[in-house]
Amino acid sequence: MSSYIIEAEGLVKRYGQVRALAGLDLQVAEGSILAVLGPNGAGKTTAVRILTTRTVPDSGHARVAGFDVRTQAGQVRRRIGVTAQDVTLDGLLTGRQNLVMAGQLSGLSARAAARRATELLERFDLSEAGGRTAKGYSGGMRRRLDLATSLVAAPPVLFLDEPTTGLDPTSRAGVWDIIRDLSSGGVTVLLTTQYLDEADQLAERVVVVDHGRSIAEGTPAELKRSVGGARLELTLSAGAHLDVVAAALAPYVEGHPLASEGGRRVTAPVSNRGGLATLVVRALDAAGVSVDDVEVRQPSLDDVFFVLTGRTAQSDEGGDGPEGADNDEAAAHLGPENKAVSNLQEVPA
Repeated sequence: MSSYIIEAEGLVKRYGQVRALAGLDLQVAEGSILAVLGPNGAGKTTAVRILTTRTVPDSGHARVAGFDVRTQAGQVRRRIGVTAQDVTLDGLLTGRQNLVMAGQLSGLSARAAARRATELLERFDLSEAGGRTAKGYSGGMRRRLDLATSLVAAPPVLFLDEPTTGLDPTSRAGVWDIIRDLSSGGVTVLLTTQYLDEADQLAERVVVVDHGRSIAEGTPAELKRSVGGARLELTLSAGAHLDVVAAALAPYVEGHPLASEGGRRVTAPVSNRGGLATLVVRALDAAGVSVDDVEVRQPSLDDVFFVLTGRTAQSDEGGDGPEGADNDEAAAHLGPENKAVSNLQEVPA
């Protein structure tokens, strides 16, 4: 018996000439939260559609809660809840009516559906709004109600496809608290997102997806360690000579600095130590270089994604499909050269 409640192997899906998935593999342990992280067009939503039996893969295999998504779709549906990117509520019904309807569609009796609606309205802090039509709810309230409808049948597995897109920070934090609470109660959550902080905050493991396949997997901490240690980030005042900057930074950095934004932004890997930012500022000041901002920070999932793909996780590629050209950030290596020329190059415009 497998220890994974969600398993996918070699999933391939094409829509005409569009290849949305190109051999995707996923494994989710029971009771855990897995974040599937990737930009628009990476194949995240297509993967969720296959795992929730809303579409059939061209090839590959997947099982959810022990059942094959292709040949045992009905068994899968009885064990999952799904919250799609777009809220699927009936705006003309009240919050309570939406929940009761979802309960009866799930096979509950009218009395059981009403009782479950009351429980969920209270759990999601919607009791006072339960008698109002859903079209009058705020974005955060609608998202909470949408989550509640996916839990009417108390499924052991929950699929959340970019559940906080478009929400304000307060509403996002509220949804995060709900997801954590569900996981602590034993619900397995597969979460797709293009928000790095969301994956970092919620997931026990992260799968990075690009061009329809998994390109990295691990805990957030493991993925961050994979790109190295701390980074020094400088914003230089206008007119700084980059070769002078390179020479001043040499004793403090552990690799090639990179320049961007016309040479005003400089980043470099460093070994984090106490007072490093102060030492760097003093060295640059002694070299006659003015600095507008300096920061030493630990690697983030954004760094991981950029290293793996050459772009940020929120690059818009127009939906699941053939990805366009990589939107690599232009950068020039800054470091010692063999010739007597500038060893710190500005990024081409």
